[in-house]
Amino acid sequence: MPLKNIKNKINSKKLSRPFGIIKKINSTNLIATGLNPSIGDIVKICSNEKEMPGMVTSLDENSFIVTPFSFLEGFKIGDKIYIDENGMNIPVGEGLLGRVVDPFMNPIDSKGPITFEKKYPIMKKPISPLKRGVINEVFSTGIKAIDGLLTCGKGQKLGIFAGSGVGKSTLMSMIVKGSSAEIKVIALIGERGREIPEFIEHNLKGDLANTVIIAATSDDSALMRKYGAFSAMAVAEYFKDKGKDVLFLMDSITRFAMAQREIGLAQGEPPTSKGYPPSSIILLPQLMERAGKEKGKGSITAFFTVLVEGDDTSADPIADQARSILDGHIILNRELTDRGMYPPIDILSSASRVMNNVVNKEHLTLVQKFKYLYSLLKENEVLIRIGAYQKGVDRDLDEAIEKKEAMENFLKQNPDELYKYEEILNLLKEII
Repeated sequence: MPLKNIKNKINSKKLSRPFGIIKKINSTNLIATGLNPSIGDIVKICSNEKEMPGMVTSLDENSFIVTPFSFLEGFKIGDKIYIDENGMNIPVGEGLLGRVVDPFMNPIDSKGPITFEKKYPIMKKPISPLKRGVINEVFSTGIKAIDGLLTCGKGQKLGIFAGSGVGKSTLMSMIVKGSSAEIKVIALIGERGREIPEFIEHNLKGDLANTVIIAATSDDSALMRKYGAFSAMAVAEYFKDKGKDVLFLMDSITRFAMAQREIGLAQGEPPTSKGYPPSSIILLPQLMERAGKEKGKGSITAFFTVLVEGDDTSADPIADQARSILDGHIILNRELTDRGMYPPIDILSSASRVMNNVVNKEHLTLVQKFKYLYSLLKENEVLIRIGAYQKGVDRDLDEAIEKKEAMENFLKQNPDELYKYEEILNLLKEII
């Protein structure tokens, strides 16, 4: 029989897809043989009763390890594994606006199916350094302490560092409501399930206009939590590539790093500081550097919350590494929370590294004077409280005491109050 006829005969047959066979299962992953996959390939784990996605995370000469996106209950030795032809791509489109989805863009808000336009890769190289636009425009958040004293720029990456229960979620909601961004992408990674509806209803008042929420809660698998963050960034990149200015908010980087810690330790990586394997530290810039401003396109201005253990930013390896990658840090102080000052931003410990490039000299002078007077109050707080300081000894301190109430009122803000950038600048001028 001619070779051409043989080929046509084979093509007309419905041949079985290549598959692998599960040889071993443990609590977090499984070992299989029979395929020749690459690291990072997405696979489907199939049994008679269920089907679940997973990822190839380790290779051996004769076998490979798959980490599932869910839990392994119900699977057994001999079940099949198929390569997913879609790979690490997610569907995206304008239909995501106003919706709450999981990392695979499946709706979880009971509002029906979503119409998508194209597929975008979850994993992608950050913007090339020479294609990055210069950050020279103010990004307004509507918060006096941030816009006035820690001014952000379009395309900047900032961290919100705080211990548990200090007020991160409230500050995030204020940024979302007061932001000047056209599109808002919120990634809720590794948080408690009850916090998702609470954040939407209490913090955002149910208003999801021009907003996408990607949620991977603490009960999801480590792989789902890890790639939930990358999926959310891919959604933000889709809108950025359309020329939009995007606000990206992620809560929290610490849970994201913890997810990678689970994966890394299960694969035999050595634990380092606080039990984090090297891959947890390496992963942070891969995510954070994808935010920014790109020439000829839009921008992604990113706020990443970092949960600080014991309120000490220097003792936490994730917080320390995040500060070195980000373009600024906003420190929330528990003492200010205890005193009833909201948002509890410690302006003397916080900094915006691009502020000098986005504000004029007059604004910069006002900020320097405000911080100087406020620091004098903090240094002499005990003397002032016990009445040991006599007026007239230090002229600058006298001025600081005179303006103490006005400065503290400037730092306070009700969650429902939002200000325009020009209004904040005028308030700062009145004080100084």
